[in-house]
Amino acid sequence: MKNIKIITLALVAFIFSSCEKETTTGGLSSVTNYPIITVDGANPMFIPMGTAYEEPGVTATEDGAEIPVVTSGSGVYRGNAAVNVDKPDRYDVVYTATNKDGYDGTSGRTVYVVETGNLVDNISGLYKSTIIRNGDLRFTDVGYVIVYKNDDGTYGMSCAIGSYYENGVGYGKTFNAPAVIEANDIGTNDFTFSPTSVTYAGWPWAINITNMAVDAGAKTITMTAVWDIGYTFEVTLTQVEI
Repeated sequence: MKNIKIITLALVAFIFSSCEKETTTGGLSSVTNYPIITVDGANPMFIPMGTAYEEPGVTATEDGAEIPVVTSGSGVYRGNAAVNVDKPDRYDVVYTATNKDGYDGTSGRTVYVVETGNLVDNISGLYKSTIIRNGDLRFTDVGYVIVYKNDDGTYGMSCAIGSYYENGVGYGKTFNAPAVIEANDIGTNDFTFSPTSVTYAGWPWAINITNMAVDAGAKTITMTAVWDIGYTFEVTLTQVEI
């Protein structure tokens, strides 16, 4: 009986000691409620160039109570500091809310500002791509490639290989191959292409567009781009109506 009492006391002491170790300083526990952010409206959003951008709304709560939201954003391909409806680009809008303990919660919205050209004298637009690599169909209906006018009259293209790595494979925008195209005569498919590259395995590999043809009736641009490590990309861009 005496041995049983000693064992029982030892167990109680062990349990009591364990409970004390699980408590925080001063024997008190603390719970933090992280911000919950609700993004209203369309995501992604598509805005014709020159049309006002109206924020559809976002709310943040901490333990059911509404808290302030800070909105920021930037242009992905052209580097604008915020959504600029006069500069076609993909804009990543970020919403951040901070709880009383200093912890952040974030959410986001993608906004495309688009100039839709007629493909007769303007090839600007938002496009989905079908991509054949070295003769094999790899992706269809991949979104999106943006074509936009630069201030010097040339065209910028977000990716010369149809966003194969950026959106097709899903590696993100750092794996795109941005291109600059000079349209000498769209009607006769007379274009001049500046060299571009894609950063892969930490190294910028050269890519050259070898030809491009525009079909205004079909709303398509077909092009071939050759990567110097042995890949040939045949890309069909189909314009998306906004």
